[in-house]
Amino acid sequence: MCGIIGYVGGKRASDVLVKGLKHLEYRGYDSVGVAVANEYSLEIRKDKGSVSQVSVDLGFMTLDGHVGIGHTRWATHGAPCRENAHPHFDCKKSVTLVHNGVIENYIELKEELAAKGHKFSSDTDSEIIAHLIEEQLKTDKPFYAFIKSLARVKGTYAILAIFAEDIKRIYAARNGSPLIIGVGKGEMFCASDIPAMLNYTKTFVPLEDGDVAILSKTGYKISDISGNRVERKSVVVDWDMEMAEKGGYPHFMLKEINDQRHFINETLATDVSVAKKLIDNYERIDIIACGTSYHAGLLLSYLLTRKGKLAHAFIASDYSFIARPDNKTLVVAITQSGETADVLQAVRFAKENGARILGITNVVGSSITRMADALVYLNVGPEIGVAATKTFTAQLAVAYLLVYSKEKLNGLSKIISDMLEKEREIKEIAIKLKDVHDVFFIGKGLNVPIAYEGSLKFKEISYIHSEAYPSGELKHGTLSLITRGVPVIAIAPDDETAVKIIGSIKETKARGAVVVSVTDNPDVIKVSDYIITLPKIDKDLYPFAEIIPLQLLAYHVSVLRGNNPDKPRNLAKSITVE
Repeated sequence: MCGIIGYVGGKRASDVLVKGLKHLEYRGYDSVGVAVANEYSLEIRKDKGSVSQVSVDLGFMTLDGHVGIGHTRWATHGAPCRENAHPHFDCKKSVTLVHNGVIENYIELKEELAAKGHKFSSDTDSEIIAHLIEEQLKTDKPFYAFIKSLARVKGTYAILAIFAEDIKRIYAARNGSPLIIGVGKGEMFCASDIPAMLNYTKTFVPLEDGDVAILSKTGYKISDISGNRVERKSVVVDWDMEMAEKGGYPHFMLKEINDQRHFINETLATDVSVAKKLIDNYERIDIIACGTSYHAGLLLSYLLTRKGKLAHAFIASDYSFIARPDNKTLVVAITQSGETADVLQAVRFAKENGARILGITNVVGSSITRMADALVYLNVGPEIGVAATKTFTAQLAVAYLLVYSKEKLNGLSKIISDMLEKEREIKEIAIKLKDVHDVFFIGKGLNVPIAYEGSLKFKEISYIHSEAYPSGELKHGTLSLITRGVPVIAIAPDDETAVKIIGSIKETKARGAVVVSVTDNPDVIKVSDYIITLPKIDKDLYPFAEIIPLQLLAYHVSVLRGNNPDKPRNLAKSITVE
């Protein structure tokens, strides 16, 4: 997962690139680089580190030129270092490029190119593309060298390239990794995601798999991989940069947690009419997703099962090994970015077997929007923090909208606001937990997916080992890990599950556990050490009240431990490789 951006126009390219890359660091942040074309040459500057650090250290802003490309990396092939940072050159410096994706046949291509005398300066699969193009330039002009080289590549890519003999244009291509053109006046942009370009335009053209584009300051042309012209629709977004900035909060994650009280109403306004008809028309419903989205999908499967549907949630990367979809199957694909590689692969498998696809995503123009038969948008604007917060709550809201009437959900904004008011007491509990080594989350029924998500948030930004279970599973092995002082976080609202989870809480207390309960049940309160109090609400809606304090708890433990919750180690926002 990497972020790429390109610019051609009248502005200083380096300025546009650096500003854009800062908005793409959620896609990767272990190294960064830019290439700028001027009338004399193509110049690359790159190194390991953040955009802010490297751009100053290497003087990105001193580069002259009005055409450039940039890249911020999350390592897949080769360790984070200057050599493996993008952009990459070929041997003759006739072309420079940036790449997001994975080239599956790069070893075969590298051996072939090495036999022809090519020398490589990195361990990346991406550099191979530059050398392929160099070889093809011996017989073809840039455009045909570009498309003929790509035709030999197996895998996924979003590529931006500049040729030394055609320095007034940027060449772009997409296959399986996101790439979007930004349309300006007398200038053009191209990037992995819309926020990188929002300072300059609100008109965008999402490229589709197999598209190749040439950008100049006067416009763009799109063709297929064979060179045949194609047309793509533009979209206009109403996001502004304030939505993508911290808004006075110390971290994007905290801003996005607080934004939920407002954005939940945008989600509730989304159109689910076509999606609900699909749900009604199918008895078998397979739900595919990864990570946080899987937890939302799991809760959706519970709700649909309650309504008599044969609904199962699958982790997308395993779907093709387990499931047998057919023309009687509706597949609900949940992907925040719309580009999650495992989900897209599972969708392809389902479509090949005749299933219909309902996509749930936050990103207009993303890959899932072109693969699905019907769509539901989350409508929560860009999410910058790597740890999903507002998109998860929005996914829950969509899950409920697919099963219940909108009227049932009208009080969600107040529920979320009330729970956000408990931040001070949640921070006090975070102080108690910041130095622990293990945490266990438990719940029952609809609360189990919330326990899973709470545990995921906790581990991914605090770096504390955390697990989650249906509470009844504790006695089937996990109680052996419960010793004196180990925290157990119980999701225990005053619903039909309360009586049973009290027994589980007592089992952990008997072994010395410190119990933090998210509850409004008086009997749970009596057996708990710390309480996060839930409001008295419709029992079906407890998950919306429960998830807010768990997000805040994870956030404050992370900050208290000196971590940056916006950029958890080893993780990236949009998972575009399998």
